[in-house]
Amino acid sequence: MPATYASRRDGLLDLSALRKRAKRLLKALKANEADETRLQLRALGLPGPDYRLVDTQWLVAREAGFASWPKLIAHTDAVSFAARHPTFAATGESTVQHWRCGNDIEHSLRIAGFSGAFHMFDDPMVMGPVPAVPEAEYWSIRAAYLQQAFGLSARDIEQRQALQRAALSRLHGDSELVLWCEGDAYDQLFLIRVLASLSALPRRLELIEIAQVPGVERFIGLGQLAPDLLAWLWPQRRRLGDDALALARLAWAAFTASDPSDWATLARQHHPALPLLGPALARQLQELPGAADGLSLTQRLALRILADHGELPAGKVFGHLMTSYEPLPYLGDLMFYALLRPLIDAPRPLITEKPGDDWHQRLLELTALGEQILLGQFNWLDQNPTPRWVGGVRIVADQAPWVVSVDGQVWQRRRSPKPHVHTDVSGR
Repeated sequence: MPATYASRRDGLLDLSALRKRAKRLLKALKANEADETRLQLRALGLPGPDYRLVDTQWLVAREAGFASWPKLIAHTDAVSFAARHPTFAATGESTVQHWRCGNDIEHSLRIAGFSGAFHMFDDPMVMGPVPAVPEAEYWSIRAAYLQQAFGLSARDIEQRQALQRAALSRLHGDSELVLWCEGDAYDQLFLIRVLASLSALPRRLELIEIAQVPGVERFIGLGQLAPDLLAWLWPQRRRLGDDALALARLAWAAFTASDPSDWATLARQHHPALPLLGPALARQLQELPGAADGLSLTQRLALRILADHGELPAGKVFGHLMTSYEPLPYLGDLMFYALLRPLIDAPRPLITEKPGDDWHQRLLELTALGEQILLGQFNWLDQNPTPRWVGGVRIVADQAPWVVSVDGQVWQRRRSPKPHVHTDVSGR
């Protein structure tokens, strides 16, 4: 189906184009020129042969991700109304602090008419050490990791951390916060980090939290949405109470602990106060070494992409990951590349990389060892990979590292003299 008619990436549907498509499909049906459309309509229970505009409109609506044409119309009307009649003044938006785990929506908020203060907390806690240590030591550990992983200057990191620490320190009982989140681990860790830092429930604490948007074929993040969609989301915010703060503190303590047992328990539970937290914790738990192959889920998916598609530029590997393979997208491209480096730089690498100025264009290829590990013939932990961290868990291959099963069970691994064969290598 042409992209102009498909579910839009930014959520702002072109209703005029969709109406025209429905009319063209009907005209083609009447001229006996649309066999594929006819088969699709029959599959939906409309055998024909005399089709009407409402039939092709229904088909177009389903292609765009809606159950019916009236539901598509209702959604586009709601977005349009919200953009024309924002309730910012009536709801005291100008007095709130908008908190987000990056600056991806700041400009769009201004375009949509939001005027409250904006605060960014962009520490990528999905990567590197996030241990339960005193606050000053914590920030120092994070700074050292960010400098090493991304080549950022110590001065730049210090300035960014200073802004974020100052913003957190100024939160108190009279603060008014609205947090903007998705359902992935990057956002949910940001959410519990901010909530866990609050000593008491602020006067106003609200959350805008979404996992999908009608009309968006693959929702990845708020930053992809058009400004009108942010205005549409504003009335959907909900108030958070003490139960959300208590849960956030519990989850943050579990994530930063050196033993992931409590984290795994929380990941298996549904949490009404923060309903998207459990799946995010479960996905992030899979960044521990897999019990069968020693790979994190991100590493496994990267190998699977290369096995499926052959030699690819690194940027295309990331593209496949985000559009098809990753069950809960959370990585930026530089983050993904940083996670690949240990597989490339190892004495016995799992991926080879051809030189190039732009890392996006560097060709990546699976090695023989990479293929064998992906097939479960060997375990990556037996190859003495570089130590790494997931939350508060430090993974050292020869020190009984914590591993995770595909169903989220965790235990400490004892080195096995025999290869551990695992038959489910899809990682999906």
